Amino acid sequence: MSEQSPNIETLLLHGVPPPDRESGATIPPIFQSSAFGYPSAEALEAVFAGREAGYVYTRINNPTVDHFERRLNRLEGGIGAMACASGMAAITATILALAEAGDELVSSNSIFGGTYSLFQDTLSRCGIRTRFVEATDLDAYRGALRDRTKLIFVETIGNPKLDVPDIAALGRLAREYGIALVVDNTVTTPIVVRPKELGADIVVHSASKFISGQGHAIGGVIVDCGTCDWSNPRYEILRPFYRRVQQFALLAALRNQVARNLGGCLAPFNAFLLSMGLETLGVRMERHCANAAEVAAFLAAHPKVEGISYPGLETHPDHHLANRQFSGRYGALVTLRLGTKERCFRFINRLRLVKNLANLGDTRTLVIHPASTLCRDLNAAERLAMGVTDDLVRLSVGIEDPADILDDLSRSLDGL
Repeated sequence: MSEQSPNIETLLLHGVPPPDRESGATIPPIFQSSAFGYPSAEALEAVFAGREAGYVYTRINNPTVDHFERRLNRLEGGIGAMACASGMAAITATILALAEAGDELVSSNSIFGGTYSLFQDTLSRCGIRTRFVEATDLDAYRGALRDRTKLIFVETIGNPKLDVPDIAALGRLAREYGIALVVDNTVTTPIVVRPKELGADIVVHSASKFISGQGHAIGGVIVDCGTCDWSNPRYEILRPFYRRVQQFALLAALRNQVARNLGGCLAPFNAFLLSMGLETLGVRMERHCANAAEVAAFLAAHPKVEGISYPGLETHPDHHLANRQFSGRYGALVTLRLGTKERCFRFINRLRLVKNLANLGDTRTLVIHPASTLCRDLNAAERLAMGVTDDLVRLSVGIEDPADILDDLSRSLDGL
């Protein structure tokens, strides 16, 4: 192992030392405290003024949360990270740090339904417009850029459409226009791809998914890759921070303005749970991806399945790009089409091992009918653009013995 660049699976365990070195503990302690005391008024003033480092109030920073942030930052190769209460909070904070009323962003149209609703319904009420484009159409992104565009947003693999945007090409486009490329790496994690290496400027995660791994904590993370020039006049909103801290301007705005004023902070106990989940992320993602490949191959050959989508299949339209971008691993999400909503419901209701719930990235295999749940508030045209049809079922393949997963799926399908 090289001290300068250990492999990412080693970084999961040894990348950042715990914050309590005196005791010798290898597990980070939980600093379950709202605020932190100082010996003098002058000392606290120095921290508030930014002259000294320190913890003040858990809404802004906390040692346990800081440890989790540093671990994710190391994995993604950034210059700094900020954790949030959820993945949605992380996306919201990122946009509010970069954009204001009258500004715009360009987004892939095949993104998580909650993110789509945030962009279309909530941010629009704040005067921030989103132009949605086809995820794999580079010319559509270019055509949607305007003088007041502040970021391009994509997911590494569209959820639940499972299309794959060309991150490297988007990175070059973003550099050409001086616009930040924000990549949601939730469904692939840094084990499968590190978006910075393909040209991303900011990486966000819903840590509630694969990073947690066991469905036991909600959290989100923003990583600044250190590749965007925040002195660009396009980011006048960051100028007060840039004058003080240069390349750390975005991180300063996130923590000292957005997090402080909106309060979407990660709880210390959740940060502890997410840190523990990180330690097994490497072996879990290896099993997730391997199991998903087996499930996809099985479903593709089953006579009751009318359609199957998985980037690892050679029949997938983005397979060659996915193979190049993800180095032969394609995540854990698989979708299948069964012809009608009624058949989807019968299929889900007959499953015994696979759990029916609104999450993904669990160690357990999960199933959901997106049209009636996650995307129910979108209109028909929006759902179609996201690849959500009434006969679509999404699987998040877990780490069980693959034979048991296939047996459950087979038994349910055979009964349709």
